[in-house]
Amino acid sequence: MRKNKFNHVVGFTLVEIMLGVVISSIMMAAMYTTYNVVNNSYSQVVDRAKISRSGRDIVGMIMRDIRLAGFKYYYGVHKENENRRENGDPYIPREDYLKYQGLTSSVYDSHDPIIIIKDQLGNKPQHGLDAALVTPGDTNDTSKHEKMPYEDYCCDKIHIVYGDFNENHINETHSPETGKPNQPYKRYRVTYYAMPRSGKDGKYYGVYKSKESWAQAVGEQDGFWVSDNVVCPECFVGELIRDHLVDMEFIAFNQHGRIIDPPPRPDAPSRKDLYNIRSVDVRLTFRSKKEFYRFDKLDAEGNIIPRLIKGLGDRTSATTDKYLRDSVVVTIHTRNIGQ
Repeated sequence: MRKNKFNHVVGFTLVEIMLGVVISSIMMAAMYTTYNVVNNSYSQVVDRAKISRSGRDIVGMIMRDIRLAGFKYYYGVHKENENRRENGDPYIPREDYLKYQGLTSSVYDSHDPIIIIKDQLGNKPQHGLDAALVTPGDTNDTSKHEKMPYEDYCCDKIHIVYGDFNENHINETHSPETGKPNQPYKRYRVTYYAMPRSGKDGKYYGVYKSKESWAQAVGEQDGFWVSDNVVCPECFVGELIRDHLVDMEFIAFNQHGRIIDPPPRPDAPSRKDLYNIRSVDVRLTFRSKKEFYRFDKLDAEGNIIPRLIKGLGDRTSATTDKYLRDSVVVTIHTRNIGQ
């Protein structure tokens, strides 16, 4: 405001007000643009961090299990236990006496430490108590796996078997049918696999995990894999670990650092390498939940340039959407596998 020659206060002119409004609008637009750019950059960084963190967490789980593959617990010689043995009282054997299912057994019966199945979704129903849940030939029988077309490979599956011990299991019931106590030696099988999942934002997969136990009663010569939470309270089937998976890849290496291709299986000629696995390369690729890129990447002619997703070998795919895809790759050395 200003005063005239009679010392009267007068207001702003219309031009001054309009000029102030324009300047204020320009300043607010600049501030909003700056905020929007910073916010988008922050969201992208957060989305990328979430994908990376989730990938590392799952790789950490897989790493612990692969390092346990082939582990066998030895109770050893303990004075109190040896005294019970000499006196004819119930005692704990010095080493694992569970039946070993190997040779030419099926993939789903095998006790071999690591079995990798390439390009296969889903997981066959468990044996033993769960075998009656699916009738062969039923449309719900997930033992029928279809290999994905080349342009849509996903995903590898891995079975990991290791031993454990729990002295308290000897006092627990083996199964409602037999009523016999469990053996203190345990054997677990952990399976990581993928299943299709999709939503409004497109097609993707989920990482699932199952944990089974080999149930074998004291005095029995045979057993079966179970996931029943009565016989095996720590077991579970089909637990979703992480969504928005793009691909999951496992590659086994032998003692000479060479790729074992095809991966060894108990029911195939490549069985001879089952105990030569010295390390496993793992790659997990995840996708952002929301669109990450604002613009398509175009070439000089205006065509969309595909974004490549690199695999560990020749397994490379391309995408043209605006989702971010990030991979976590790690080499895991086995500790308990040998001839």
